[in-house]
Amino acid sequence: MSRHAFSDADRAAVYRAIAERRDMRHFRNDPVDPAVLTRLLHAAHQAPSVGLMQPWRIIRITDTTVRSEIRALVEAERLATAEALGERGSEFMQLKVEGLDQCAELLVIALMDQREQHIFGRRTLPQMDLASVSCAIQNIWLAARAEGLGMGWVSLFDPQALAQLLGMPADSEPVAVLCLGHVDAFYSKPMLEQTGWAEPQPLENLLWHNRWGETEDD
Repeated sequence: MSRHAFSDADRAAVYRAIAERRDMRHFRNDPVDPAVLTRLLHAAHQAPSVGLMQPWRIIRITDTTVRSEIRALVEAERLATAEALGERGSEFMQLKVEGLDQCAELLVIALMDQREQHIFGRRTLPQMDLASVSCAIQNIWLAARAEGLGMGWVSLFDPQALAQLLGMPADSEPVAVLCLGHVDAFYSKPMLEQTGWAEPQPLENLLWHNRWGETEDD
């Protein structure tokens, strides 16, 4: 084992947070300790980013009117998604797809403006700024699980409408609405699996060797 490895207990805790992280939709509304929230935000800010551009921008929503307006945007997209799903639309409408009404904290995670100036690591892969923001979101998610808090990533919204609502610059872009708070229990497995909406694929179906679609035995 590498001399740089964590202790057995610390290593197990990292893997436990990864395994037990869930996209939560059911919350209690009792407040999050400000010190805990600060730790979570610092965890996000410690994420890796291409060219050290740190493209994440975090907007904490504390105004109840703004929260309600975001909720309306999410509901509009939920209805549009159900229509786009066709015959599965009614099944989709039975799912609880967000927890904006109950969660203690609401965060909007966005891509920064003036991103075109950053070409280190992005000249051929400009989407690496989004990958960096996703790492920041995952950091919050794992840290929240370690703190005993649930988090849900909501992507049901019109980005332009949300950006306008929040007064964002024209070349910035909202990526996620994060619901954060206390929960009565964590789902034993992903909620969409529990409800029968989808089944996760095993790793061996997604792991190839040397060429696209080739297995180790090819």
